[in-house]
Amino acid sequence: MSKRTGHFARERDDFYPTPEGPVRPLLPHLATGTRFVEPCAGDGALRGHLEAAGHVCVFAYDINPRSTRIAKRDALTHEVRLRSPKPFTFITNPPWKRDILHPLIMHLSDQAPTWLLFEADWAHTVQAVPFADRLRKIVSVGRVRWIAGSKSDGKDNCAWYLFDQPDPTAVSSQFFLRQPKTQIGPAPVESLKARSITRVWADEISNNFESEVQP
Repeated sequence: MSKRTGHFARERDDFYPTPEGPVRPLLPHLATGTRFVEPCAGDGALRGHLEAAGHVCVFAYDINPRSTRIAKRDALTHEVRLRSPKPFTFITNPPWKRDILHPLIMHLSDQAPTWLLFEADWAHTVQAVPFADRLRKIVSVGRVRWIAGSKSDGKDNCAWYLFDQPDPTAVSSQFFLRQPKTQIGPAPVESLKARSITRVWADEISNNFESEVQP
């Protein structure tokens, strides 16, 4: 129930910056220029990969932000209110602890479609049953190398899960197998990687967030 990586100690707050690799299988499932909110943004790594692929971050926050480009909010209680009426999607790599993950699925998907990256085995447990009417897609990712500089991948296979508001008529979820790297994403892997590396990360650069309507 954690991002297990051999003998490495577990990170505080389950903080594991999202590498570029597991983002690639998600890209074919996002509309061009998807407007997204990142509610467990950490240092902004996932946001950067998605922006490099042409998607638009309209707000990013974290209970313990690690960049001044990230607002301080609690994802379990905060309700996103944007000035623009245009739809958005939550996309995040959340903590895997069940006392956080399960309430987070409910809270976020009550507001907007929600893509979450966590371990694939969850779908095969009874824990997933209460969320069956919210689950729309499962996109296989495989093992992820969470620790920078490590030679080992994590011990858990991972997947992207798409949740939405409950639909009692839903009878099944779509499952997407892993694809060859050459078939993943709207742009060649080399191009996406280059764009991620050259992304400007300086905190003083404008974050271009839309203004939130505060309660």
